[in-house]
Amino acid sequence: MTDAVQGAQQGAGEPSLTGLIERAAELKRELVAFARSARFDRWLTPLLLEAAGPERQLDEGAAIRITDHFILRYRLPDGSTVVDRFVAGRKDLTAADRETLLGWRDPVEGIFEIEREEGDAVVLLNLVDDLKYRTYSNVGRTAFRGVSEGGFLHTCLVPVHSADAAWLVSGAMSYYSRSSASEIAQAALELATSRPELVFRNPEKIEQGWQRMREDRAAFVEFCGGDELVLPPAEAEDRLNAYYRHRREAAVAGQPGRARGRRLRGRDVPLFELPRELADSDTIGVIYDEVDGLNFYADYGTLRDLFGDPARAGRRQYQDLLRTYLREESITPLPIRRLAAAHPATTDAVFRKVLRKPGFTWSEHGEALLRRRKPWYYENEPRPGVSVIGDRLGELAAGRR
Repeated sequence: MTDAVQGAQQGAGEPSLTGLIERAAELKRELVAFARSARFDRWLTPLLLEAAGPERQLDEGAAIRITDHFILRYRLPDGSTVVDRFVAGRKDLTAADRETLLGWRDPVEGIFEIEREEGDAVVLLNLVDDLKYRTYSNVGRTAFRGVSEGGFLHTCLVPVHSADAAWLVSGAMSYYSRSSASEIAQAALELATSRPELVFRNPEKIEQGWQRMREDRAAFVEFCGGDELVLPPAEAEDRLNAYYRHRREAAVAGQPGRARGRRLRGRDVPLFELPRELADSDTIGVIYDEVDGLNFYADYGTLRDLFGDPARAGRRQYQDLLRTYLREESITPLPIRRLAAAHPATTDAVFRKVLRKPGFTWSEHGEALLRRRKPWYYENEPRPGVSVIGDRLGELAAGRR
């Protein structure tokens, strides 16, 4: 991301940046009015009521955030967004208007540190993706009155226009002073780990994430003796906690200067705890894949038994389990691929029985089956399962300004 933005005039016959921002303000007002019309009430109102809770109280900032998210990213039943419908229904829009509006469907969400002010703009460092954004407001410079360098903003940004390295605040904007740095760093870390797709807007973080994941997977394989474990939940939890303690101790040993004089706190405190829905399973499958990363699968040992003995496919328990693995969106194709590869002599018989398709063969029909049952998995590029934070967020998290 470059900091340079062209000045008032972009070129002969092309609108100025000021003109683009003014036009964006007009489009946003019309878009908000369109979204708040009766035609979308059945979808927007429940979102607002849910956020308001039993007390039916919702502050203005929260309402703006929910509405903005609804306009730009909420998927209506046909898969379109409010922006899509607005553009489709407005035949008077210019090509530039359409490009601008459709570019808003992928806003940048983040927690930003204010680096400096430049004219009507502020230059923001996104602590989540570690990229800089020259940012304007469609209501003018007054939107940034009261903010100062070193403070923080929690907001979303949309591009002014694809040809400019300029961005607009979209929706609500919350400001925090520099004295809130530790709380802000924690919030940014939570956002980065819970929604890694926000981190991976930065291409450098994608490659760094793959590298970190390769290193972590290699350490896991060395410690556990392989990339796949099948254990009762309590044993799986103990093994993973032992692994994470090992990794933490190795990291501290690699930085003796920082560790000197400090005790390694929480040595016996669990670092990992299985979700309740997994903890109640007979066995847990733990697979650290080169592409899909570290994943956990309920009753994986039972599913493995099915592939090892296709006679079990006649029993309802095993049929239901395989159907669950095929149906659930929380389960990638990985475990089924693994078991099919590990049991080539019996896989066809298992699927023929469970799917009731006597002509089924894994080699011929397996991949098509997975694509049909799990299309969402194939629609997106693989991303590393490890988020990599930027240097600045690392400094703030460590308490260094």
